[in-house]
Amino acid sequence: MVTEIRIYIEGGGESRSTKDELRGGYRAFLQEIYDLASTKRIRCRIVMCGGRNSAFDDFKTAIQSHPQSFNVLLVDAEAPVLLTPWAHLQQRDGWISSSVPDNHCHLMVQLLEAWFLADKDALKSYYGQGFNSNPIPGNPNVEQIAKATVASAMGIATRNTQKGEYRKIRDASRLLERISPAVVRVKSPHCDRLFTELSEQIQ
Repeated sequence: MVTEIRIYIEGGGESRSTKDELRGGYRAFLQEIYDLASTKRIRCRIVMCGGRNSAFDDFKTAIQSHPQSFNVLLVDAEAPVLLTPWAHLQQRDGWISSSVPDNHCHLMVQLLEAWFLADKDALKSYYGQGFNSNPIPGNPNVEQIAKATVASAMGIATRNTQKGEYRKIRDASRLLERISPAVVRVKSPHCDRLFTELSEQIQ
């Protein structure tokens, strides 16, 4: 029986303060998982790791140091995903973790900001006047939007707002607190996979 879930996530920069801030954003986004875990007296912990290689290294360490926990790696895919998560990361990054099942590996496809594009209403609410939704592709599956297009759309859509153009360290945590997991899950199959897997582990 799972008694603890530990999620190792790419991002947050190198400072403790920015990691703490982004951790809070993911904590809010995963609130329903925390609530479900609470009913089963299962502890959840998010670990912000900085760079993607650090996230993989921290995850590998956790497999050895926390063998009783359900350890999860969550990183940007950085490209279209045509393979299983581990196979994708092995092909793209050279990461090999053959002894760890695929249900421990999860991807933000093609990057975190795709989740933001999935909930245009939340973006508009956060950026307010001057927000331009026109550059945001209408594709109902945000994972099919190329990484460069996602980044460009976020920049152009937010450029003329009072908050200014999107900046990851400044804005990502606040957007994670606002976007709807239910909306994102409909438009991002891998996000849905993350929530489904965590829920199943808790149940």
